[in-house]
Amino acid sequence: MSLSVLSCCLLFTWFITLYLLKPLFFLIIARFRSPLRLIPSPPSPSFFVGNLAQLIDQENNDIFRIWTDQYGHTFTYRGFISGHRLLTTDPLALSYILGHAYDFPKPEFITDALAEMGAGHDGLLTVQGDVHRRQRRIMSQAFSPSHIKSIIPIFRQKAEQLRDIFMQMGNLPPRETATDPNHVSTCPNSCTTPHSLLEPAHHASSTRHRTSPPSATDSPVTTCPTVDILPWLARATLDAIGEAGFGYSFHSLPPPGSDPHPSDKSEGELARAFSTVFSTVTEFSVVSVLAVWFPFLRRFNPDTRARQKAKDTMLRIGTQLIDACKTAHLGHEPRFDAPISRDILSVLVRANAATSPSQALTHSEMLSQISTFIAAGHETTASALTWTLYALARAPAAQSRLRAAIRACDMEDFQAVLDLPLLEYTVREALRLHAPVGSTMRIYAGAAPECFVPLQHPVRVRVPTWCRLSRWFRHRGRPSNNGEEENGRWHLESSIHLRHGDIITIPIQSVNRAPDIWGPDARVFRPERWAALPPAVRTVPGLYAHTLTFLNGNGGGAGGNRSCIGYRFAIAEIKVFLVCLLRDLEFSIDDDVVIQKRANIVTRPFLASAPEMGNQMPLRVRRVPPDEIVEPVGSDVQDVGAARL
Repeated sequence: MSLSVLSCCLLFTWFITLYLLKPLFFLIIARFRSPLRLIPSPPSPSFFVGNLAQLIDQENNDIFRIWTDQYGHTFTYRGFISGHRLLTTDPLALSYILGHAYDFPKPEFITDALAEMGAGHDGLLTVQGDVHRRQRRIMSQAFSPSHIKSIIPIFRQKAEQLRDIFMQMGNLPPRETATDPNHVSTCPNSCTTPHSLLEPAHHASSTRHRTSPPSATDSPVTTCPTVDILPWLARATLDAIGEAGFGYSFHSLPPPGSDPHPSDKSEGELARAFSTVFSTVTEFSVVSVLAVWFPFLRRFNPDTRARQKAKDTMLRIGTQLIDACKTAHLGHEPRFDAPISRDILSVLVRANAATSPSQALTHSEMLSQISTFIAAGHETTASALTWTLYALARAPAAQSRLRAAIRACDMEDFQAVLDLPLLEYTVREALRLHAPVGSTMRIYAGAAPECFVPLQHPVRVRVPTWCRLSRWFRHRGRPSNNGEEENGRWHLESSIHLRHGDIITIPIQSVNRAPDIWGPDARVFRPERWAALPPAVRTVPGLYAHTLTFLNGNGGGAGGNRSCIGYRFAIAEIKVFLVCLLRDLEFSIDDDVVIQKRANIVTRPFLASAPEMGNQMPLRVRRVPPDEIVEPVGSDVQDVGAARL
């Protein structure tokens, strides 16, 4: 009897072990079967984690550019247990992969990460195939050009409210507390910001464009406080998506006339929830790598509890929004002559009540869409605005030219202001250089077990050993004269051979900064480049302005479309905030302040000298009086030198 029990226990243990190690077995098999093993790759520092440690800091170490310079447009790098992953900046390959979106979905570990951060497993970011096509068709009516134009006044109201807060901050004394995350640094003895941020703002970047003499009270310390603009932009864009998309005010920004130094509790629980989700960065370790492939290890992550609490908050508020919308429509008979509401929440509620399966959304899908669009509608926009103001702070002449163009317009005709060519060029250039999401990943999962991705630039492929031996016997040891390199070890291919499960990295930021596409000054912030683009730019299959910031513009049809559904919403909001802020405020940054990037889905800034202080973007903010003459001076060469990444 004891022997039978022992046998059962051993058998049970064996099955559990097989179940837990199943992903590892499949990875090992895929590693040796993948055609990607024949494509050149950089050296792998570790068999277990490959090049992954180098990719953690990809936004700062420029590893993609280094590899591209050495290995060309298409190569591989090593992942978990040295599995080969494809990385390509080839325009034709990117067009094919992104244009066949349902054959190349996000890997499961990416969708799991997005779901854990609030998008849910039933949201537009995580679903695949026909479900994604149905959801996108339903949600597209909330992002039509006509509807975007109708919510411009909401964007303007929130932008002007934020402008007034920044103005009020400049007129208030500094806070006494040294732990307030929204501290305004005007005192040299403050310990909340590095010393370099506390020097008087009388350097060239903050005064070179002022042609009128400063007033008696124009002290550089008191009129140019240092403000961490990142959390304020996040609060403003959260309020904007709340009112524009859901007809609900989240009250993230303090009301006019109140204390512009709100405590953490005053920002609202939803703002705190999203801050928790997007500020939590998992340190690179063996356990973090294993957790990607073995989900049961994720429960041991110390941040799991905080993220779950944040997700519960999103779920509860999403349910409240749905209930409030349904209650508001309860008892109201629909009128045939009444306009149909196109905001996100109204679209969701109508779809939930639809009887046609092709137009219906389940309750779970509704909740996932709410958290998805609130997160995507404010975090990515706040990140884009933060990096745009940073780029303009590093290029003061470009900022001054844009301010002069805005002030020359009639603000009564606000649409004409938004249509300014220089404003459009500035937004395009900022989104090109500072994409909120720097890279994405795909996996081949098409109906066929393998596929061939076409290339514009051929790739070197190693000839398998058995092929070389066969050729050697055919030619009886004589080297072939067919143009192949290194005695037939390598040859050029005009396509990439992929098998099921092969992972592809799409380096959005690398394509947006590629010198062979954008010119030798591709890494320079220069809005005027958009007046005359190099011909190679047209080869990039971007949705917006030939950049991959919002992914591809060749989606749709049977292949599926995974490009950003709300890109018009984001661009309109960014333009409105820039107009309202730059018209009256000047943003600058001390020359010795080094800002670096930290990617946690969305790319956020932090101080290189104080990474322990978390995500922040401290800029000096100065009010530009209406009667101050703004005449941009200085050459573009000087500007781009200060704006280099």
